[in-house]
Amino acid sequence: MSVGPSGEVTQLLAMWADGDRAALDQLMPVVYAELRKIAGGYVHRERGGHTLQPTALVHEAWLRLVKQERPAFDHRRQFFGLAAQVMRRVLVDHARAAKADKRGGGLAAEPLVDIQMPDARPTDLLALDQALTRLARHNARQARVIELRYFGGLNVEEMAETLGVSPATISRDQKVAEAWLGHELADAS
Repeated sequence: MSVGPSGEVTQLLAMWADGDRAALDQLMPVVYAELRKIAGGYVHRERGGHTLQPTALVHEAWLRLVKQERPAFDHRRQFFGLAAQVMRRVLVDHARAAKADKRGGGLAAEPLVDIQMPDARPTDLLALDQALTRLARHNARQARVIELRYFGGLNVEEMAETLGVSPATISRDQKVAEAWLGHELADAS
């Protein structure tokens, strides 16, 4: 393919949506660096001692993404937005499992590559996930803005294009959502 990276991603996503599972083999190397950047940014924002490393997060998210039978993406930003949601789910599931293990629940899961096991703080991620879920019931777009920004690593212009609103609306939504989440998380602690 002689199209640029953005066009190549869109083209490979369309091929995948048309049922060409081989397009996944071509897609992974093209999107890996961006997925790793998103995962690294998210893990970096976590508190110290987080046990899931960016590489393992990308690999687990990829495994969940490719299970889709008929994905439908209009453009690469939708794909990366979904990837951000999947990464959030992976992190929340990981935090829940760590919290359950601390309480003696269940057998220890087989660790993923790059996982370290020192003092994790899964309750912080769980509280954030619960607060984002409550925010989504109150204002779905504000929750999506936070998800795209902090889990997906999108900038204001990319979020505006993805959500079909103006950059000013995105900025307002982000400020309001951050304030709302700050209040919710302060009350939870």
